[in-house]
Amino acid sequence: MRFLIPALVFVSASTLCMAAEPEVSLVIRDHRFIPAELRVPAGQKIRLMIDNQDATAEEFESHALNREKVIPGKSKLPVLIGPLLPGKYPFFGDFHKKTAIGIVVAE
Repeated sequence: MRFLIPALVFVSASTLCMAAEPEVSLVIRDHRFIPAELRVPAGQKIRLMIDNQDATAEEFESHALNREKVIPGKSKLPVLIGPLLPGKYPFFGDFHKKTAIGIVVAE
């Protein structure tokens, strides 16, 4: 029984941490990110939920955010970013570099 209480405290604390991350939605449609500009709070971890509505895969890539993730067509995947200092962080779709571009603005 004495081992059960710390386990419950750990589960409760990790659940609270997961719930504390704000979620921001990003859609991929017609090889474009919508919205192209995401405003997020500085100093917080953010769960970026990417919804690829295209039939083909797209890659979410950002050197500034140090993230790279392929989002298969017709699927949703999360990408965790931050905590970020105030500033602008560009991202792009590696498969459609001319149209799939965007920026995260932490403020």
